[in-house]
Amino acid sequence: MAFLDSLNISGSALTAARLRMDIISQNIANQNTTRTEAGGPYRRKMVVYQAEEADFESMLQNKIDKKVGGVKVAQIVEDQTPFTPVYNPSHPDADENGYVYMPNVDPVQEVLDFMETTAMYNANLTALEAIKNMALKALEIGK
Repeated sequence: MAFLDSLNISGSALTAARLRMDIISQNIANQNTTRTEAGGPYRRKMVVYQAEEADFESMLQNKIDKKVGGVKVAQIVEDQTPFTPVYNPSHPDADENGYVYMPNVDPVQEVLDFMETTAMYNANLTALEAIKNMALKALEIGK
């Protein structure tokens, strides 16, 4: 694997992690949003990662001509977990029975996801730093 491929792989993982952090922040910000432009409460969004170019089996069988390119966000999907009904007849979005349907965002789960993503981000920063240090050592050897 070439030196720049390592930088590209870590860079793609950093980009994907940053997008996931943005989506998690959006979920947390909308955890009490009962009315959206599409109608109804806000639906939690989740990020789906995908290997950029080749699957693991192809790499093992050496069937790929392209270099492995890291990770990318394949799509952002909406969580189909049902909304939580809360009895509040004075709320403007309450139905005829007095229930307001709250978004399917669990703040505890969002914090855990954020912590996981932060750990992934930091691991890739560490890998990037190690690559940089190896390059500097290689340049020192060449002097």
